[in-house]
Amino acid sequence: MKEILIGDFLIVLLMFMRILAMMIAAPVLGHNSIPTITRIFIAFVVAYITFLTIDKSKIVLDVNLASIFLAAVKEIITGTIIGTVINFVFYGISYAGHMIGFDMGLTMAEVLDPSQETSNNVVGEVIFYGSMMLFIIINGHHYLISATVASFKIVPVAKYTITEPLIGLIIKYSFSVFAIAMKIAAPVIVSFLLVHIAEGIIARVIPQIQIMYITQPLKIGLGLVFLSVLVPLYIYVIKNMLQGYEDQLSQMLNAMSV
Repeated sequence: MKEILIGDFLIVLLMFMRILAMMIAAPVLGHNSIPTITRIFIAFVVAYITFLTIDKSKIVLDVNLASIFLAAVKEIITGTIIGTVINFVFYGISYAGHMIGFDMGLTMAEVLDPSQETSNNVVGEVIFYGSMMLFIIINGHHYLISATVASFKIVPVAKYTITEPLIGLIIKYSFSVFAIAMKIAAPVIVSFLLVHIAEGIIARVIPQIQIMYITQPLKIGLGLVFLSVLVPLYIYVIKNMLQGYEDQLSQMLNAMSV
């Protein structure tokens, strides 16, 4: 009886580690505004409820320190991967905002983002937190928790393995950050390319004009106009990217269970 209770406690503890690692790595749930004790409480409650619903016959644990430590590391890695996959989208969005702000000439107007512990320009912060709001609206944070719970059926406790398909997917999604950034920033960048060409022509034809003093306020105004016009397109594109997380996570979990 005592051994059964110890085994059950260890299973709940390992499940708790996977869920907590996911919450720390994930957007919204891992934001600094959420107290650590709140995350721990939610992770423990979800772990215990999930423990009551899973098939424990598939879980085989050796009750010794080395095996438990290795299993804990596996669970932390699994949870971190689940939370990080969706963050690739937000990294791309943040980078896109940085490029747009750079073209608008707002690189000097940077603000500190305490959630990422980095500085970014104002446009980047607006786009980043706008995408966060969209993530909450489509119940992405709910899906993160439900996907983590479902992951225990695909990748049982302590069964995580590093496979070649998994490494390939991680590399693929890492490089997707740049593709995402270009999808979002490309319309504004192309528009500003035309503005820069016009600047060069004017500076060449009328060299007496201080073109930088004239065009800098104009670029900020044009940038705001471009962003206002493109808001519906951005909402559509970002929403599709966030909803595509379900397929990406499914591929990652299947690669872990090979």
